Amino acid sequence: MLDLKQFEVWFITGSQHLYGEATLRQVDEHSQIIARHLGQTPQVPVRVIFKPVVKSPEEIYNIIQEANSTVHCIGIVAWMHTFSPAKMWIRGLQILQKPLLHLHTQYNRDIPWAEIDMDFMNLNQSAHGDREFGFMMTRMRLNRKVIVGHWQQDHVAEGLGQWARVAAARHDLKGAKFVRFGDNMREVAVTDGDKVAAEMTFGFSVNTYAVGDLVAVIDQVSDADITALVAEYTDTYQLAAGLESSGQRHQALRDAAKIELGLKYFLKDGNFKGYTNTFEDLHGMKQLPGIGSQRMMAAGYGYAGEGDWKTSAIVRALKVMASGLPGGNSFMEDYTYHFNPSNNLVLGSHMLEICPSIAKGKPSVEVHALGIGGKDDPVRLVFDAPAGPAVNVSLVDMGNRFRLLVNEVEATEVTEQLPKLPVARVLWKPQPDMQTACAAWIYAGGAHHTAFSQNLTTEHIETFAEMVGVELVVIDKNTTLRQLKNELRWSEAYYR
Repeated sequence: MLDLKQFEVWFITGSQHLYGEATLRQVDEHSQIIARHLGQTPQVPVRVIFKPVVKSPEEIYNIIQEANSTVHCIGIVAWMHTFSPAKMWIRGLQILQKPLLHLHTQYNRDIPWAEIDMDFMNLNQSAHGDREFGFMMTRMRLNRKVIVGHWQQDHVAEGLGQWARVAAARHDLKGAKFVRFGDNMREVAVTDGDKVAAEMTFGFSVNTYAVGDLVAVIDQVSDADITALVAEYTDTYQLAAGLESSGQRHQALRDAAKIELGLKYFLKDGNFKGYTNTFEDLHGMKQLPGIGSQRMMAAGYGYAGEGDWKTSAIVRALKVMASGLPGGNSFMEDYTYHFNPSNNLVLGSHMLEICPSIAKGKPSVEVHALGIGGKDDPVRLVFDAPAGPAVNVSLVDMGNRFRLLVNEVEATEVTEQLPKLPVARVLWKPQPDMQTACAAWIYAGGAHHTAFSQNLTTEHIETFAEMVGVELVVIDKNTTLRQLKNELRWSEAYYR
């Protein structure tokens, strides 16, 4: 996935000329120490770049203008070491186009009880300097993240790292291209939506290419490349009987490898960051892409079936946010329920396309009949996902706005054998319970497709929603249907 160290956040400290050069030199020195410390903590995946202390409206405007135009700058961290009169910030904040984190900290952790004097007080004014700055951002209705604590405390670095991951995902979506092979699955509502509004809101574009355009690339794949990829399959996964080189179904494996390589070349050549397809439009293809779509996701591409471009974009965003973290992220679907009163469960899966980044153990490469699509039996990776906390995320188009919906879940071990269900699968318990979670999801208009994450939290999605300015609905252990329905009513009134 992406190396997030290619990105940087700028550490900008506010002050003013009132305090004199000696004080300002200390402000500058302290800011450099804090920026260097935060940039070296393992929790922060991007570079933290110190910028000289700003002391006037002109300096503030110029540094923000520079941040806007610097490609690898994905956000600004602002801190007021001293008092920085907030009217100085108005012009700069009016042009800010990057995410903003307000770090409410101070250089010293403790009050030096025996030595504190007015010189110390003049230098260390964050307690009220940051409040002045905070008022202006609130007055200007700016979305931002606020982190409070001493800069050496772990939760500060963790919060900054989390925000930086989300800022990287937002940056990645700006100008991103997603390709739709064919159109939306016929007559389906929730997977469709307003692509113009999406580009205005998130920054990514979605355009359709004929399946024939992809087939033309697939047909150019060489036998040598196919053989090399099949060897990679053999080394990486457990091959089912009949798929080995002498097996009667080996040709199906080569056909699947050819499709994967065609997808890879098409996406790379077009600089796409994700795609969708649909089993209703496979003209010229031998089989529905199964293992190919699974491995494209594992390589970091967004994907969703049935033309669902919104979920494809969210899968890509989550993969960027989670770069370098253990665990994975995948396209997902609530497929069927286990309504045992003592053990309610959701079986999550899709026909073929679940990302092996969420697999427990080594996946198996298998070929089985599909029953829809009218093509040859497709090759897919079969595996179970491990137990642990996770989130399901859905992006839906409400007509006048986009809504991000999150359900916190607890994945459980797959203990039953599923000999007749040869797909990748996850079992989970939705929070707070099956009845509340499923009803809440339906009340909120959540899609049947989601992005499933083992390594991100609701707070990541909340920060993302605030950065891009969309509605967020959360279903967690504290959710009640009465409260959720009220929240939905309040949202309707707000957005109306």
